[in-house]
Amino acid sequence: MSQLLGEFECRLDPKGRLMIPAGLKRQLPPDLGDKLVINRGFENCLILYPYPDWQRESEKVNRLNVYNKKNREFVRYFYRGATELLIDSTGRILLPKPLLDYAGIDKELVLSAFGYRIEVWSKEAYDKMLTNEPGDFSDLAEEVMGDKIGGGADDIS
Repeated sequence: MSQLLGEFECRLDPKGRLMIPAGLKRQLPPDLGDKLVINRGFENCLILYPYPDWQRESEKVNRLNVYNKKNREFVRYFYRGATELLIDSTGRILLPKPLLDYAGIDKELVLSAFGYRIEVWSKEAYDKMLTNEPGDFSDLAEEVMGDKIGGGADDIS
């Protein structure tokens, strides 16, 4: 699985193409080839997956029992808009117009890479999200990560 990291402010060209920033491109897995997959994400952003990671994520979704109504709904929404993208010879990808509209992306955007995925946000929505930080990040960290093993001084090597 990829281990991606960083925030990258970018602009779309007039044709809706995005130049993948060099700092992000260096982090992409060697088995990527020239394929990525983009899809709808949460909070009206898009998710860009390196193709091998998309395949692993799809395998998890495909194991859901589609005889369960909630699972069917989730699977339909998960795949809705999913599009394979090819990186061109200059390092650009063409982002689908319906997905750009969904995320409210016009020209300026932010790529927020973490783990195996890259969130694609309109710059305006990303900036707004960051200004809505939790009142006490410490409380949120305890709630989300408090039951996880590690995180203390014993983990420092």
